[in-house]
Amino acid sequence: MNRASLHFLLAALVAIALPLFMRSGTLASEVLIFAMAAAACNLLLGYTGLLSFGQGIFFGLGSYAAGLTLLHTSLPLGVALALAAIAGAVVATGVGWLSIRRQGVYFVMLTLAFSQFFYFLAYTFKDITGGDNGLLNIPRTAIGPFSLGDSWAYYAFVALLFLIVFAALQRVASSTFGRTLLAVRDNEERARAIGFPVRNFKITAFAISGAVTGLAGALHALLIGVAPLSNIEYHMSESILIMTIIGGSGNLFASVLGAGFYVIVSDLLSSIWPRWLLLLGGLLIVVALFMQKGLWGLIERLVDALPMGRRSPIESPIQPESEGRGI
Repeated sequence: MNRASLHFLLAALVAIALPLFMRSGTLASEVLIFAMAAAACNLLLGYTGLLSFGQGIFFGLGSYAAGLTLLHTSLPLGVALALAAIAGAVVATGVGWLSIRRQGVYFVMLTLAFSQFFYFLAYTFKDITGGDNGLLNIPRTAIGPFSLGDSWAYYAFVALLFLIVFAALQRVASSTFGRTLLAVRDNEERARAIGFPVRNFKITAFAISGAVTGLAGALHALLIGVAPLSNIEYHMSESILIMTIIGGSGNLFASVLGAGFYVIVSDLLSSIWPRWLLLLGGLLIVVALFMQKGLWGLIERLVDALPMGRRSPIESPIQPESEGRGI
């Protein structure tokens, strides 16, 4: 079994295990929704080397696109989700096209500026977005004969979409396109010198990431019945980035671990202490100091520490998913 198949199997096991260990279908759905968003962010951060604070833009636009479609038209749910993904891809293409003109901290600042720009657009056009109140009473319509009114029925729908999206992202990451992104991340100047259209590859990665994040935002709006203004705030971008880093960049299944950890721990801590963000901040400090490869890196170290996990000196190590071949 290759590494991509193993990671898909692990993702499927997570989707199956959540209903067995969690009482809330809403919380379980939220884990998989943010796992999608974190995996999409990982395509930019772990594979392309782009630290973007614009993920909240696409998440919020997906929420608004699906909410406006279902509130003001009679189009089916599937079309609303498709429009949310398209909206995320289109805006991500524009944001990426402008942002990648700069590198390093200037790229980060551009994505942060775009995040603030779209937030204030959503806040200003209250007749469309609902402003502070958000879009309320978004209906969760049925898919053909199947009702999604029950929280666990909706979870099954989200889990199916999650596995489809995860498999598609795995396909992208293991393709020639994904390997080229790794080459761009490791040595952009060399990739450009060889003849790769680096700019086009980065924009395409932005578009794919935006489409998946927009879909995740739409599913989140359907989950809670509201498209809140907070979905398009830069704090949402921060949360998605934190999930990606906690899990481990350069590995799509690690994003599932990071999202699950962040969502579940946040829920537990918020029930213990009103100032739970202080506790979460302490956990993030521990991760930054002692788990720089995230939860997935910790798991790999634990496996390597086992007698059966140790490699003999003459064996060549298997490259992790985040490492590509040199150009």
